[in-house]
Amino acid sequence: MRATLLIPLILAACTQFPELDARLDDASLTAPYPTLAPLDQLLAQADQTGFDPTASLEARADALRARAARLRAPVIEPRLRRRMLQSITLQQRGV
Repeated sequence: MRATLLIPLILAACTQFPELDARLDDASLTAPYPTLAPLDQLLAQADQTGFDPTASLEARADALRARAARLRAPVIEPRLRRRMLQSITLQQRGV
């Protein structure tokens, strides 16, 4: 039983991995490492941008409410529905 579980693990260890370094261009290889900044500094910069998600969330909520209202509308127009019901009633009576 244990040998059965080890076979996939052994086969996975024998696979060839792609050459990832070969896919990078010269500019990427010679580029300097990015500088690390403290989290407090990054959060302070994010607060200064003044991005207010309230407006976009309200617009999305309004769009979803409008879509829900369209989905609540009748699929078959009332006039056509009356005609269909009348013909069903006539068929049930055998007319």
